[in-house]
This record gives sequence, C-alpha cells and structure tokens, in this order.
Amino acid sequence: MNFKNKFVLIFIGSFLLFTNCEDYLDIVPDGTQELSLLFNRKETAYNALANSYSYLPQNDGTYASYALLSDELATPVPKEPDAIRVMKGQQNVSSPLMGYWSGFGATGRGQGSLWEGIRSCNTLIDNIDLVVDMDQQEKNQWKAEAKFLKAYYHFLLVSNYGPIPIIDISLPISAADTEVRVARKTVDECFSYIVETIDQAIIDLPEKVIGNNDVGRIDQVIAKAIKAKVLLFSASPLFNGNTEYYSSFVDANGEHFFNQNYEESKWGIAATAAKEALDAAIAQGASIYYFTGTAPLFDTNNFQFKLVRDQYNHRFSITDPWNSELIWGNSNPVTNGQYWQIQSPALMKDPSSSSVEASWQWLSPSLKMAETYYTKNGLPIDEDLSYDYSDRYGVANIAFNQRFYAQFGNRTAKLNLNREARFYASLGFDRGINRTWGSIWNLKMRKAEVHGRIANTGDYLVTGYALKKLVHQDSEGDAYNKAVTYPWPMARLSELYLNYAEALNEFSGPSPEVYNSLNIIRERAGIPSVEDAWSDAAIAATPNKHTSQDGLREIIQQERMIELAFEGHRYYDVRRWKLAEQYFTTPIQGWSVDEDSEANYYQIMDVSQRSFSIPRDYLQPISFIELSRNPNLVQNPGW
Repeated sequence: MNFKNKFVLIFIGSFLLFTNCEDYLDIVPDGTQELSLLFNRKETAYNALANSYSYLPQNDGTYASYALLSDELATPVPKEPDAIRVMKGQQNVSSPLMGYWSGFGATGRGQGSLWEGIRSCNTLIDNIDLVVDMDQQEKNQWKAEAKFLKAYYHFLLVSNYGPIPIIDISLPISAADTEVRVARKTVDECFSYIVETIDQAIIDLPEKVIGNNDVGRIDQVIAKAIKAKVLLFSASPLFNGNTEYYSSFVDANGEHFFNQNYEESKWGIAATAAKEALDAAIAQGASIYYFTGTAPLFDTNNFQFKLVRDQYNHRFSITDPWNSELIWGNSNPVTNGQYWQIQSPALMKDPSSSSVEASWQWLSPSLKMAETYYTKNGLPIDEDLSYDYSDRYGVANIAFNQRFYAQFGNRTAKLNLNREARFYASLGFDRGINRTWGSIWNLKMRKAEVHGRIANTGDYLVTGYALKKLVHQDSEGDAYNKAVTYPWPMARLSELYLNYAEALNEFSGPSPEVYNSLNIIRERAGIPSVEDAWSDAAIAATPNKHTSQDGLREIIQQERMIELAFEGHRYYDVRRWKLAEQYFTTPIQGWSVDEDSEANYYQIMDVSQRSFSIPRDYLQPISFIELSRNPNLVQNPGW
C-alpha cells in the first residue's frame, strides 16, 4: 500500500491565540473568556491545533527557506534572499536574519517565533480537556500532537542556537519576574527534554494517520523519525564533547553549556532509534520510491533507458506528491502554485512562451555541488581513476552513448559527462537535457543563447547550472497556477537509512548492516554497491576505503550530501560535523555565464563570496532586544 503522510498546514488569519508577538515567554494571556470560548467546542478548538502546526518552517518558500543556507545555491545579487545574505556574513544581532528565536518576515510567508509556537502548544495541552464534545481518547491525541510539535520547535531552536530555555508549562500572568526571566539550559538537558517529550507524545499518537480528512497530522512514524534525528544531532561533534569551540561557554554558575566529555554511547542510542524508526515506517507501508511510469520521448527498449529511469527515480522521489518514500511532508493547503514557492526561481523560462511570470530562472546550484555527485562508477570524481579529474573543466565532444543526458555531437565540460543519474536528475547544464514544462529541452546556456543570459537581464543562472531537482517536470511557468505542487520533504525514508548508517558506523564501525543501508539508496540511484565500488582497485584511488571507520564516515557524509541535496540538510549537517571551514569559507563558483564563446564560457569564475566566522557562525545570534528583555540570557560566543 502507499505510505501517504500529508501535512495540511492551516493558516488562521482572523483568530490568533495571542497578540503579544514580541514576548517569547510562555505566559498565559490575560484573556480567560477568549480561551473558554476557543476551547468550548471541537470546531473552535481545532483552530488552536491548526495554529500550533502553523509555526512549522516553510522551506518551500524561497524567502523563508533554510535550504538556501549553505554553499549549495547562488542567486544574482539583486535577487538575494536573506538566507544568502547570512551565508555572505551579513548576519547581525540588532535584527537577526532567518531567526527562529524572534521570528522573521519574508515575502509570501514569514516565520513566526518558535517560542510563540511553543506557547500555542502549551495552551492547547492545558485547555483541551475543557472541550465538551470530544472523547478523552481524541483529546489525548491532540495533546500528543501538541507535545510533539512543542518538542520539535525546541529541537529547531537547539539546532540553531545551541543551549536554550526549556518552556514546558504555561506561566500565569501574575508570575514573578524570577519565573519569567528564564535561563538557558545545557545542551544535554535540552536534548533529553526533547526526546522525553516525544516519547510521551508517541504513547497517544496513532501508529499511522488514516482518512482523507486527517492525513498529514503527526503519527508515531513521524515522531519516531524525528526522535532519531534529534538523537543523531545529540551525538554529533558540534554537540557532543565540543571542547574546541565551547570550553569557555558557561552559565552564571560556571557550568558548561556544552558537555566537555565526548560520549560514544550517544551514537549507539541514535542508531537504535533510527532502526526503530525504519522498522515502524516500513511496517506502515513506506518504501524507497521507484518510478514506474513511462519516460516520455525516450526509447524504453534501448539499453540506455536504465539511466533515464534512474534519473526519474531520484527526481520524482521529491516531486511526485505524497509518494511511498515520504515520511513527513509540509505544504500549505492551496491547490495551485504560489509566486513565493521555491519552484519559481528554479523553473527555467520557455523562450517560446508568451508569458513566463512563474519562471524566474535565477536559483542556481554551485560548481561545488556539481563536483559533489559521483561518477557513473559510484565514486567521487577525485577518487575514480577512470575519470579525468585533472582536466574536468576541459571541454569534450558528447558521444552517441551519452545522448540520453547530453546532446550528441555538441561539446560540454568533461565535468558534466560520465556522472551518476542523480547528477542528471538534479542539475541542468549547457548542452544537457532537461525535461521541464512537460517536454524535453536541449539546453543551450551560453550568453545570448536560447536558455542563457539575455543582454543584461537580472533573471539568469549565475553559475551556469539549473536546479532541476526541486521543479516538478510538468510545472509550467507561464502562470503560477500551472505549477505542480508537492509537499516539502521534512523526513524521507532515505534519510532514515542514512541516519542509521551514520550512527551505526560511528558507534561500532563498518559492518554489512551499514553497507546495506547505503546500498538501498545507491541501488535506486543506479550505481554499484559500496563494497563493489570501493573494492575495485582498478578504478578506486583508495581501495577498500569503506573498511575503515574514518573512510566509511567520509563515504556516508558524501552520500548524504548527494541524496539530500537542496532539501535543507546541508547547512545543519556541515555544522553538526564541525566541517564549516571545509565547506562554507570558500567562494561560490560557476562558469563564465556572461560569455558567448565555448572557450570563454568554460572558464571558472567566483560568483559569490561566503563568509563563515569560526566558531561564531556555528550558532545563530540572539537579538539585543531579547537580551535586554531578559538579562538571564547569555549571548552565543562571538556575537
């Protein structure tokens, strides 16, 4: 059966639970009559539940998405959203950009303060028993949903700010200043609270939500998946025994916010939770997605069709709505596309269309991401002896057997040839092939060419690469209501396999179980297994790299950066691995897209600077306003 967990996000425009948006503390509002009316009947109480959900991050929105907070994507300077500005070093403490602590405005949909979201959850938990037309089982389920959301919002705050206050109860309006001015807890205390709260929620959550009217609400599978992710973060180097960056980061009593002793056992706990989440998801019908339809305009009898099918496996695993791999999806309830959704800047323009209002063509993958994907042999491009790595920026003729991903008889960079299917499913490139607007396009992307920069327009792909992965293949850009919408993947089955592989390798080293978790994903991608790829001394530059814990760690990290690319994971993964210096401090590069000749176009140029101050930028700043409001708070190091 299909595993469909739709999250239906409901925005409340006319009835908000609270009006004081600046005070993040969880204080019961002085509106007893309003609360009693809200929780009088199930119909009105549902607004409170919907409001609790409404604080979930809107990563499908261009201007509010954390998917842009890394080195994966670039935009022309006039189009830069705040996420790009943060990665260029323009974050500040007077009015933090992309801040979950105080919330932030954004075109289309903004992001409410997660403290407000936590307060909304606590209010529902405290008052749902007042509803007269609900049975206790249903009330307990709603409480469980609110408990999970409360825990998840705490997790997002910890992921961005490190130690935070724990707000588990609603304080009365008469609470003393000493109660209101809460202090930050240690990171370990925060993670323990989050896990315990999720465990409490799981007891009263359904194993799987069923019924068209309720699909998308939190169930046990979602809760177990997020619990596994929380424990993975807890075990990771940023949070587990971080003496390098936070040896002097202490509270008013001199207690370290970050545990100074590395605990390997945390990886074992994370591995157990990941396995439990995998088993629960599979038991409820989740499975790795495989495309089973017909690939339009391709000869399915040709031996090369496998590569096309493998591309479709990866691309449709994101854009096929509510498919079998989706554990938790997040979307708003509209049926048509909206201008602020991330498809618009990623969707290429059709030069033959009379209108291109919904295709902006300015969200562009970096050259570093093009280099991250494997070769066709399932190895990194600098570890595959059969791949011409030293001359990867050189230009070569496109052969006949490469015609299913590039244009036979033309010339393109060697970097674009002989790569794995996920490269071609995710990136469009000069002289490549893209299925978009419901048809097949032969891309010509040099300046003044049909898909390149026209004159000095501001809508252009600054690196020379197009982002295919986040665009549904049948979305059309002549009007916003022709975009095929899909839920933003907040948790996928492939992520659970990667979580399990990472945690198990860190805890006990390489094993068949770790390999199998990776190979399930690699098989879908159409590349050799880990063992086969890395055991072949004829092509693997580091034979048997997968047999050491350190070597397998690198393999797992790269597999994760490929499989989950552009989905909002990389910013958090690079930080929790403490690898920002390796990834976030070098300029974004691309091809020379303002050139019209082959020789000049295929020259590397710096497109955008990245400025990541270490260790300061590992944690986001708390605004001056919040610090002045609550003197018990301690600012993050470096801010």
